[in-house]
Amino acid sequence: MRPIPSREERYAKPVAGRVPAAPAGDDLIELLFFAYRDFVGDPDRILADYGFGRAHHRVLHFVDRYPGLTIAELLDILRITKQSLNRVLKDLIGQGYVDQRPGTSDRRQRLLSCTPAGAALAADLTRVQARRLARALAAPDAAASPEDFLMAMIEPEDRPAVRRLMARRAIRPADGEGA
Repeated sequence: MRPIPSREERYAKPVAGRVPAAPAGDDLIELLFFAYRDFVGDPDRILADYGFGRAHHRVLHFVDRYPGLTIAELLDILRITKQSLNRVLKDLIGQGYVDQRPGTSDRRQRLLSCTPAGAALAADLTRVQARRLARALAAPDAAASPEDFLMAMIEPEDRPAVRRLMARRAIRPADGEGA
């Protein structure tokens, strides 16, 4: 198992016939994809039991934290279409996780808040994500670099495979060689 190349290795002078595969920022981007996969994977498993997806999670997250949020505010936060939001809200309202009421000054406004069941589900989803963040932040090397923190966000049993994959592109043949 070859570790992720260090910062020094990534910026080292190229060996004759070989070029660095990617700038250092590419490692961060790749690790962010893996960390995000696992960060949202925890709540995805809980949401599947309810027949919900990530859009439901995002709506629950913001409605729970900002009771009385308007549809327009939620659309601005999520940057999704009204049609997409309406589909998700229909599910959440219909199953008793979100409540809507008319605005006090403008009756056309719809103010959103979580029901007790919605608040409990939002808390469960937040709890698993907070636990993952806490574990990553407590990892011995997490503060050493952004790469180390992101690696700590990835499931421990998946880290060797991620390292192996990323090592494959650490040094690649120069154009026209090898492949």
